[in-house]
Amino acid sequence: MIRTRLVAQRLAFLFLLGCLFFNYPLLSVFNQGGSLFGMPPLYAWLMASWLVLIALLALVVERKHD
Repeated sequence: MIRTRLVAQRLAFLFLLGCLFFNYPLLSVFNQGGSLFGMPPLYAWLMASWLVLIALLALVVERKHD
């Protein structure tokens, strides 16, 4: 029961983190000219933040607690 509640809290935090990552004020910081790894900074930010969220979700969901 406690483990389920802890996982639910972590998933809620990751949801809020995702809302922050993909919200206008932060996206506008990266919506500028230039190139980062051969692509616009906005696209690099979107792909990197998406990758981070997926990795964190996998850690939370797949974590075994003995």
